Amino acid sequence: MAGSVEAALAAGAAAAQAGDWPAARDAFAGALDEGGAPAELGLADALLWLGDSEGALERYRRAYRSARSAAQPAVAAEAALGLYFLMRLCFGNAVAARGWLARLERLVDAERLEPFRGWATLARAHDRGEAGDLAGGRALAEEALAIARTGSAVSPPDPDLELCAMSALGALLVDAGRVAEGFALLDEAMAASLAGEGRRLDTAVFASCCMVTACAAAAQFARAAQWIRMAEAFARRSGSFHVHTTCRLSYGCVLVATGRWKDAEEAIGEALRSARAAEPALFAEALARLAELRLAQGRVNEAAGLLAGVEDHPTSAAALAGVLLARGDAAGAAAALRRRLRATGDRCLEAAALVALLAEAETALGDARAAARRARALLALGADAGCEVVVARAELALGRIAAAAGRPAAAAHLERALEAFHRLEMPLEAGRAHLLLADALAAASPEAAIAEARGRRRRSTGSAPPAWPTPPGRSCARWARGRGRRGPAGRTS
Repeated sequence: MAGSVEAALAAGAAAAQAGDWPAARDAFAGALDEGGAPAELGLADALLWLGDSEGALERYRRAYRSARSAAQPAVAAEAALGLYFLMRLCFGNAVAARGWLARLERLVDAERLEPFRGWATLARAHDRGEAGDLAGGRALAEEALAIARTGSAVSPPDPDLELCAMSALGALLVDAGRVAEGFALLDEAMAASLAGEGRRLDTAVFASCCMVTACAAAAQFARAAQWIRMAEAFARRSGSFHVHTTCRLSYGCVLVATGRWKDAEEAIGEALRSARAAEPALFAEALARLAELRLAQGRVNEAAGLLAGVEDHPTSAAALAGVLLARGDAAGAAAALRRRLRATGDRCLEAAALVALLAEAETALGDARAAARRARALLALGADAGCEVVVARAELALGRIAAAAGRPAAAAHLERALEAFHRLEMPLEAGRAHLLLADALAAASPEAAIAEARGRRRRSTGSAPPAWPTPPGRSCARWARGRGRRGPAGRTS
């Protein structure tokens, strides 16, 4: 009997390594009666890759309980780490995620689980970054990277941990404004992980998620399109539903920003269909992104309808504020944005769009002093980071503030914003700058204002990003965690 169980666990591990998730599921399920916690853990992995996040959640919990009862601390630690990432990224439950992370850290210390120390440190870095503590997150990511490269007396260097830590550190550096340094790490980690330098499939998944998040924050549309293509090829080979769904959503955002709205709707719609049943957090984000597209199209009521029920989701803040501003509720928009910025901070690239929106709301409320203070801080952040999209948003905000006060400086700010948005191939933002510039010019030179307004459509078209390849017709599961791939006995290999 023991031999057959070991054979089933080995077969499940081999199928998982090959990306054959139905076979892995069946093998681990067949070993449940005698296989205990390792079989439960393997089945949880397979279910998550197959898009059954609820089933995976239950199996991770069973694996943890079984491992604790059977005195298998390494398996318990893997289950706790899996539960951290599942609760944080799939279900959007930060409180429960932190509970599992604390449990993991206690296990690592109490049982001296040195192979897991670096992964626990990386998870804590991820949690700090998600909470807006960029400095704390960076320090922990650097610590995880050092552990990965040097190992210890009982734990050899870990290439998968190294690539995941590089990705996490790169994303945190980008968000903190160290754009060139951050993308250098991200590009290196993506290249190595997609080439198979790590031993596990989920290393490439973690790197891909960090990359697309950083590209969105820094408006790196060409880089995003190129890496997303490669990540999609990986998703087809590995069966990673999560990567495919995330890439479709991320590419949809690229298409929205660069003016290809019909293609954007298709990409975001596919992400919505994929995430509907399996990934509550990603489904809410897809709704918010589609609402942002509807706002760009002037379909405010439809945008509001899409946000019904997910207004408090972290990724909904910009869309919600846009709906409120469009309806004339600048006070409500400002309140929603301030709530979100209290959670993220306002000195990171990811928050730059929210800060610009808040400056717009404060301008509408007549609080020019507060709006100008935010816009100037945004300008300094963008200049320090060398991030043109942040500078452009700041110039647009400063131009709007000056125009509202009737100051002649408005035109100069708006012209700088307009030129930057053209270079970034962001036609919607360029069009907004055109109209504001036309308004600013109207009093002094009606003819120039008319010419500027008429030139909006002609001059606000940028070149399109590369065409997206035909996607596979299947659903995806939220999967963005970097952790150990098990051997037959539940050990990290």
